[in-house]
Amino acid sequence: MAWTRTARERARARFAEAASRNPLPPFTAGPGLEADSPPVVVVGPRQDSDVLPRAVRTAGAWAGRFILFVLAGYLFLRVVGLLSLVIIPVMVALLLAALFQPAGAALVRRGVNRSLAAGMVLLAALVLVFGGLGLIIRTFIAQLDDLSAQVGDGLGEVQAWLAQSPLHITDRQLDQYVEQARTAITANQGAVTSGALSTATTLGEVLTGFFLVLFTLFFFLRDGGQIWSFLCRLLPRDARLPTARAGHYAWHTLVSYVHATVLVAFVDAVGIGIGLFILKVPLALPLAALVFLGAFIPVVGATVAGAAAVLVALVANGPVSALIVLAIVIGVQQLEGHVLQPLIMGRAVALHPLAVILAIAAGIVLAGIVGGLIAVPLLAVLNTAIRYLISHPEGEPTPNRQPPGTEPTDDDQAEAEDRHQIQQRQADDTEPPPASTSVSVSGSRSP
Repeated sequence: MAWTRTARERARARFAEAASRNPLPPFTAGPGLEADSPPVVVVGPRQDSDVLPRAVRTAGAWAGRFILFVLAGYLFLRVVGLLSLVIIPVMVALLLAALFQPAGAALVRRGVNRSLAAGMVLLAALVLVFGGLGLIIRTFIAQLDDLSAQVGDGLGEVQAWLAQSPLHITDRQLDQYVEQARTAITANQGAVTSGALSTATTLGEVLTGFFLVLFTLFFFLRDGGQIWSFLCRLLPRDARLPTARAGHYAWHTLVSYVHATVLVAFVDAVGIGIGLFILKVPLALPLAALVFLGAFIPVVGATVAGAAAVLVALVANGPVSALIVLAIVIGVQQLEGHVLQPLIMGRAVALHPLAVILAIAAGIVLAGIVGGLIAVPLLAVLNTAIRYLISHPEGEPTPNRQPPGTEPTDDDQAEAEDRHQIQQRQADDTEPPPASTSVSVSGSRSP
């Protein structure tokens, strides 16, 4: 509609103005990352004595390399599977570091010691997380008795509604279905017992992973730049500077993506939570928290969490309340899909919806819920790094002050943003670019 398009354009202009006041932090090449002058290579005539046609040789070379890539990918996934108890906490710590790193950097700029700044940010994060969990658990316990009574009444209403619906499900049929479910649980009692033992083992692994996340997060916040410089110095000298700058842009993309995801998840949770609170649905706060956590898996997570809210409303308040909650969930999802995602997430990274869906599906198949959580940010980081290395193989900075990979996948949106940028340049053609950005001016390169 016209008003949504106008509101989106105005909000995008304000976001662009705000982004121009908060440019990408400068990139500084550390010691050992400077590239040497390229060697001079003399290529002589090749003596070709192979009797095979050129097309066959090319196809054989590609086939051999493809087999090596597949084998390397298989071995990599095997290693990841064996080290999942270490890799998953490290990935979670990396996402949390992207969320809290700007706060730690702000403290360091104000003269706070790096270790003290990392400790303060980590402590504040723990207080925030455990305070929120405590509030949610207290709400759940306080409303549990009322929920049990409301569930009993709600099940009676659902049963009466099903009997009067076109399905004509009678009380006898419902009792039969309940008895079948009870029989299935009794028959699989051994599997339930082994699942409880497995849950106890998983609880120990979760505690181990939790402390590993805390330990890793502290050092990511304190020494993240030094760790990345050390890893880049392990590469061949010619590849150090391009890889270091690609990581610089990729990290900025990850920080922007995590912050945008948190904002979108917060809006989803607040919108659905207010609807649940007005309708007096039990466990409104825990369900809103579930929506907030589910929104970190794009497209799928918030929808599944909203379905849980509809189910609670159905068994507690009846079909009418459930239909209203369903309408609220659909409305919030439409707001996210048509306004928030293009407006907020598009400023962080531009990924095609098909790529997002395929990445989530592949992540869930390979690593379950954790795979679905890290699939999209991993795709965003790889998108930025690979596009930068392809267009800037020598490690030079991008000319537009932005990391690659933020161009919209929608042609109309990309054209609108190009027109907006041209208008900004025409309005500010006498103002020089900020000296703090890693931008090449008049053909010169920043380090």
